[in-house]
Amino acid sequence: MRLDWNPDHFSSHRKRLLDLLGQDDAVLLFGAPHHIRNGDAEFKYRPDSDVYYLSGWEEPGVAILIRPGADHPFVMFVADRDPDMETWTGRRWGPEGAKERFGADEAYPYNTLAAQLPDLLQGYRNLHYRFADDADRDQLLIGALKSARRKARRNGMDVPDAFIDPARLLHELRLFKDATEIAILQRASDLTASAHCAAMRATSDGVMEFELESIIDHTFRLGGGIGPGYTSIVGGGVNATILHYIENNSPLKDGDLVCVDAGCEYGLYTADVTRTWPVSGKFSEAQGRMYQVVLDAQEAAIAQAVEGNTMRSVHQVAVRVLTQGMVDIGLLSGEVDTLIADETFKKYYMHGTSHWLGLDVHDVGAYYREGQSRKLEPGMVLTVEPGLYVACDDMDAPEAFRGLGIRIEDDVLITVGGNRNLTAATPKTIADVEAEVQAGK
Repeated sequence: MRLDWNPDHFSSHRKRLLDLLGQDDAVLLFGAPHHIRNGDAEFKYRPDSDVYYLSGWEEPGVAILIRPGADHPFVMFVADRDPDMETWTGRRWGPEGAKERFGADEAYPYNTLAAQLPDLLQGYRNLHYRFADDADRDQLLIGALKSARRKARRNGMDVPDAFIDPARLLHELRLFKDATEIAILQRASDLTASAHCAAMRATSDGVMEFELESIIDHTFRLGGGIGPGYTSIVGGGVNATILHYIENNSPLKDGDLVCVDAGCEYGLYTADVTRTWPVSGKFSEAQGRMYQVVLDAQEAAIAQAVEGNTMRSVHQVAVRVLTQGMVDIGLLSGEVDTLIADETFKKYYMHGTSHWLGLDVHDVGAYYREGQSRKLEPGMVLTVEPGLYVACDDMDAPEAFRGLGIRIEDDVLITVGGNRNLTAATPKTIADVEAEVQAGK
């Protein structure tokens, strides 16, 4: 059993969902399918985050049904045991394992789902199911509902006639992390800090971007992580001005900066950290000035990320500090308020400052309530990631800043009356970053 896996953890998530459901509500979720990489080779399987959140199940071929008030509230449909297939694809838990290890009140082979659903849906009027994600599943459910209605005419019981996206309730639950989830995210964050430090120490002239990526991946796995929670970005020089640069196949050069956006996935939860550092181990005067602008904006935004404020206000603080900094170093000219109002700042800072973080790197949960940016509350985890990006051919920018891309990102837990930077162990001041890079030389 993995250190981060405890059946009671997932049971508590189901209880929270059941507490929100009415007696007429049922929830039907399907696991993620396998995806072909090429030929008959598949990508490494990653379970659906919603299914995992409620069950801890990590195998393909799964559906879960949750029904408040039923004799068996938590029903799982899973791949049956097949010794011949398990020789090729690995051992499976099967229906018995679903009950004994994963806490299912009842479990059936996945291939019986269509036959079982008509009876299991009797007595429920509202079904939380996401239509239009998968046509085959939609057709399976439509067939089950037709059969359920025929039976309902004989027994007089309700069958679902209203359908609700399960995200309405489930994603709101996932937005607020419990103590176990926070501990897992902290472990992911600690491994991410170790990986960034290892990459800093390995940086020198001529090292390839993919060499840093491999060191990062190695550190994640060596510490028990699943691997990267998203495709790592390692952009040296002008590549750092490409926000989602993932080719990672160029050599690093003295005099350049390298921007690394990489986060470890541990226990299916991922960190998300970006650091930028000088290949030589020493920022130039211009690099240091621009870096400090981004760092000042990030620290001001983190200070704003507290209970009662909003994600929008976090972004606004970052934008104001960045815009003032751009004026101070000569990237922009004019009044700061005007540059913000007419969005001139977006020439060099074109993305948002934050997103939710958890089982998904861009985690679920609404950003707005009643048309307004929602207030931050304890248990939420968000990124704070301002940056500046100057194209190499931007003749409007001072020459010393052309081709520079700088982003600094941390993961912040909202706590009662404040916050906690989960990724604070990753160096980010100019002095600390330079010292870490120089430690490997």
